[in-house]
Amino acid sequence: MKIAFVGKGGSGKTTLSSLFIRHLAASGAAAVAIDADINQHLGPALGLDEAEAAALPAMGERLPLIKDYLRGSNPRIASAATMIKTTPPGQGSRLVRVREPNPVYDACARPVELDGGAVRLMVTGPFTDADLGVACYHSKTGAVELYLNHLVDGPDEYVVVDMTAGSDSFASGMFTRFDMTFLVAEPTRKGVSVYRQYKEYARDFGVALKVVGNKIQEQDDIDFLRAEVGDDLLVTVGRSDWVRAMEKGRPPRFDLLEEANARALATLRATADATYERRDRERYMRQMVHFHLKNAESWGNERTGADLAAQVDPDFVLGEGLEAGVSTPA
Repeated sequence: MKIAFVGKGGSGKTTLSSLFIRHLAASGAAAVAIDADINQHLGPALGLDEAEAAALPAMGERLPLIKDYLRGSNPRIASAATMIKTTPPGQGSRLVRVREPNPVYDACARPVELDGGAVRLMVTGPFTDADLGVACYHSKTGAVELYLNHLVDGPDEYVVVDMTAGSDSFASGMFTRFDMTFLVAEPTRKGVSVYRQYKEYARDFGVALKVVGNKIQEQDDIDFLRAEVGDDLLVTVGRSDWVRAMEKGRPPRFDLLEEANARALATLRATADATYERRDRERYMRQMVHFHLKNAESWGNERTGADLAAQVDPDFVLGEGLEAGVSTPA
C-alpha cells in the first residue's frame, strides 16, 4: 500500500508519519519510509541522530542511477537522459518491490531498526544553498515519483511518504500515486485551509483522503474539525508523553505508546488496507500517462530534445501480476 502524509508546516505531519512507520515495524510488516519533505526531519523522528541523518544518501543526487536502472531495456526510452520524473514504465522497464533488494535500494536506502522490526528509509535530500536560483525542490522529489511509478506493491507491503508541506505536492502528479492520503490537521483555521486546498485539487482525480486531527486538547477541538471537514475526519490524536520523550531523543518501547494513540494508528492502517480491493489499475496508469504527457508538452520535450509522448506503452498496465526486474506487458 502506498500512503502519503500531508499537512501544513508544523501540523505534526512528520511525527504522525513516523509513529505510523513504527506501528508497521512493530507488527513485522514490510515497509519503506521516504522523506520527501524539504525539511528532512523523518530520520531523526525515527531515532537517528543528526550525524546519521545527515549521512543518508540523497535520492535526488542519485537520479541518473535510478533512471538507468528503471529504464531497463524498454525500447521506447532511448536513454536514461530522456527520462523525466513522470516517465511511465512499459515493456522492458525494470520494476521494484517493497521486499526485494534492487540497485535503487542499494544506493539510496538504509535500514532503520525500530523495536525489533526494521524499515528501509530513503530521503530526497535537503534543499541546499547550491540549489538556490538554479533548481526547485521538485527536481529532488522527482526521484520519488519515478520510484512510485515503477513500484509493484501488494497487501501487507507499505511505502509511507512524508510529503512536503502545504499544497506543494500538486506541482507534479505525485499526489495521485497513493492508495491513501492522510492529511494531518490542527484544530485551527489555518489547519483546515490546507485540507480545503487539497480536497479541491484532488477532487477530479479520485484521491482517497482522510483527515487526522492532531494536537487535540478538548472536545471542542474535535467538534471544530468535524464541522470543518465532516466525515473526512478519521481519527484524532492528543497529547502524548511518549512523543515528548521521543522528541528528546529518549523514546520508550513503542508498546508503551498511549492506548488511544495506538488505536488511532491501527485505524489508519485498517483504512489504508481497505483501499486495496478498490484499486483501479487502469485509472492509475491513465493518470500516470496524463501527467507525463502534460509535462512532456510544457517542458519535457524541449529539455530532453525527445518526443516524450513516444515513451508511453499503450498496452502496459502496472499490477501485482508483474514481477520485479524486467517487465512484460499486461
